[in-house]
Amino acid sequence: MESNNPFSVALRLILSGDASLTEIVSLSLQVSAASVVISLLIGLPFGALLATKRFWGRGALIILFNALLGLPPVVVGLSIYLLLSRTGPFGFLDILYTPLAMMIAQVVLILPIAIALSRQLLESLHQEYAYFLSSLGLSSWRRMVVLLQDAKAGLVTIALACAGRALSEVGAIIIVGGNINHVTRMMTTAIALETSRGELALAMALGIILLTISLVINIASQLVKSYFERDNQHV
Repeated sequence: MESNNPFSVALRLILSGDASLTEIVSLSLQVSAASVVISLLIGLPFGALLATKRFWGRGALIILFNALLGLPPVVVGLSIYLLLSRTGPFGFLDILYTPLAMMIAQVVLILPIAIALSRQLLESLHQEYAYFLSSLGLSSWRRMVVLLQDAKAGLVTIALACAGRALSEVGAIIIVGGNINHVTRMMTTAIALETSRGELALAMALGIILLTISLVINIASQLVKSYFERDNQHV
């Protein structure tokens, strides 16, 4: 007799490569990966700039980005919704309830993490290497490049932290994405919906996949850290 246990059904959905499950996971990974890449491309150079340059307003920017680490996702979602809605200033773009809108929301949430953590990491390195870098007569741009290269382990850890944050997001993306089936349904929003509907098997299958991805991210973070620590010991 076939078991109707939600956990057993969830495992069958995963092992059979259920089409709905695959579609949701695929969209989640695509939107999250794009959001993380965009956030890192903007955030790491900006974090390096804050770490190496002294300019008017720098302190205020550091305080701002540190404060934004605790930005409520639903507030971000509501703000972006108002900007992208028909009556909003960017309503003409007609991108509300699309993967692009969810990507924008995730970037707004992840970018402060990339900036704040990379600034903290690179500023510490910059203070440590200050005299050495000054003796080489490097320009500010070259200093940032050197620091980014030397902080590879820490930056990879920051990237993985951003990825974990993106994959776990619910509040903002459900507001701007609408959780529309076959269009904007992500793992986290689908789990919330299916649980509320009593469809525990699909929710559990998505939960298992999400937990597995989170575990892989954490393991990768530790492996990268250990690799670069061993590499530095050999130098």
